[in-house]
This record gives sequence, structure tokens and C-alpha cells, in this order.
Amino acid sequence: MSDDLTQRVVSVIAKTQRIPPEKITLDSTFEELGLDSLDSVNILFALEEEFNVDIPDEASRDLRSIRDIVEGIGKLLAGPAGAK
Repeated sequence: MSDDLTQRVVSVIAKTQRIPPEKITLDSTFEELGLDSLDSVNILFALEEEFNVDIPDEASRDLRSIRDIVEGIGKLLAGPAGAK
């Protein structure tokens, strides 16, 4: 998991949710950050745009923490080989 990828994900979340980036860690959960399901949808749309990927609905249901997002985006960026 690259630091650049992590920083980009944190930046998108901080910007879309108006949360100071220093309050967001890899182990932060959506609940800890005070994010509800609508916030999650907005974050996913912003991440899809930032990384030019399509996050499948079934994959998005399993996202509970920043680490989940970073790992999921990493797999999508790796292509079919990374999805296994």
C-alpha cells in the first residue's frame, strides 16, 4: 500500500467531508469520523473521479475504514491481477 495512494485517499475524504486531514488515519472508521451512508456515497463518487475507477456496488458495501478504501482502490488500480 503506497503512501501516495493513502495520501490521495485521505485528501479526497478530507476535502469532500471538510475534515482536517490530520484527523484521518488508515485505521479510522466511517463511524469514528462521523460519516453516514450518504457521506459514504459522496466519498465513493469523489474517489471514482479522483482515481478514474469504477467501484462496484458490492465492493462498496464492505468498506468500513480508510484502510478498506485504500486497499480497495489499490486493487482496482492494479487491474484484474490485483482483484484476485
